[in-house]
Amino acid sequence: MRSGRRRVIIRQCGTYDRDKIKTIIHEGIRELGLEPSGNILIKPNIVTANKGYIHHSFTEPAMLDAMVGCLRDGHNQEKITIGESGGIGMPSRLFFAESGIKELADRLNVPLVDFNEEQVKQVSLSKAKCHRTMEVAKSIYEAEFKIWMPKLKFHIVTDITNTLKLNIGILNHKERFLYHDDRLHHKIADMLEIGYPDLIVSDAVTIGRGFESSPYPVHLGAILISNDPLACDMVAAKILGYDPGQVMHLAEASARGYGSLDFDDISVSGDITIPELRDRIKDVDSPFQDLSRLDTPLSFYEGINKSSGNLCDGGCACSIKGALGTAEKRSPGTLKTAKKAAIVMGYYQGDVIHPGIPVFLVGTCAGVSGTLEAKKVIRINGCPVKVKDLMIFLLIRLNIKSPVFDFRNLSLLMYHSLVSAWMKLTIPFRKKAKFKNN
Repeated sequence: MRSGRRRVIIRQCGTYDRDKIKTIIHEGIRELGLEPSGNILIKPNIVTANKGYIHHSFTEPAMLDAMVGCLRDGHNQEKITIGESGGIGMPSRLFFAESGIKELADRLNVPLVDFNEEQVKQVSLSKAKCHRTMEVAKSIYEAEFKIWMPKLKFHIVTDITNTLKLNIGILNHKERFLYHDDRLHHKIADMLEIGYPDLIVSDAVTIGRGFESSPYPVHLGAILISNDPLACDMVAAKILGYDPGQVMHLAEASARGYGSLDFDDISVSGDITIPELRDRIKDVDSPFQDLSRLDTPLSFYEGINKSSGNLCDGGCACSIKGALGTAEKRSPGTLKTAKKAAIVMGYYQGDVIHPGIPVFLVGTCAGVSGTLEAKKVIRINGCPVKVKDLMIFLLIRLNIKSPVFDFRNLSLLMYHSLVSAWMKLTIPFRKKAKFKNN
């Protein structure tokens, strides 16, 4: 946590007009009294993207275009890098291309890097509860000014995703899945030690509801600019209708000394208020946060992490929501026509009685404490099970159309996976990173 007044500026912005956004960012940086310099890393949200059906999961390219323009024209900065580690275990370069951000980076002549394809250095974390160490990519480690540009969305597990949740994307794929279970809220707070931005510019022009990696768009018409990640997310939470103190990763970050959750301790300014923005989306419903509310013949049994006794909401339950959410976004109505089946996530304390239909035990620790009756019991291992594995091994058995078996998606995945594998193999032959002393 840095010293100085914690500030959040809320500005109205109805469209993705590059010049208007550039002006808003320039005025925000000046109002915050910041001066970007040195090696500048821009970290957007490029968790997933698909030209056919995933359009609102990522930071809009116009936001990045405006930011780069502001840095070059207003601050004479040229050492700019855009970096990300995409979600679902897929090659990030696939999502770079599908989002249009690769095309933008090429046009602007700005390096666009996948943290999975860079040299890393293992760094010890002093405040962390889960990640005692972290493999930090070269672009993150060498950054002298960090600009985080999240996409504001509802989240199926953490209620909201904005600045703090964006830090999951500084992890490589190997470490991204570690502790992504009932410890997810602690994991997110762990990442602030490395991923503490100097400036936040949050894309809240069009926000997302539903499964955050395949969301449905909601127009909000705002941009949040801040010098403090927790303060920015406090404002974001209030806009989406949540008490920041009840958002677990925000409460955890505050408990670790990253700032108070008292609004009297932050300054909120701008040309529109939190209540006005809240009123714009007060009736918005975000599906997939509660599986029992889905219109489907599937039955769900959400269990605990047997070793901790906690509800494993960030583990296999999260993966199930992700797989179903993506499938429904790709083929609307496919959940309604699914085969009748039951899905158990984690260790369910009770009975699961479905003698005439299959029961899927999803996750290595999945089980039932009471009576289990099924036509057939099928186990899918993993801790947590990855969304892409569920798309391959589960959805087809449920008569749910899986995006994985779309020919275009499959061919793009194969191509970008091969390129990414080659890039990883060539890491030792590239220019050695000038890591600072830890």
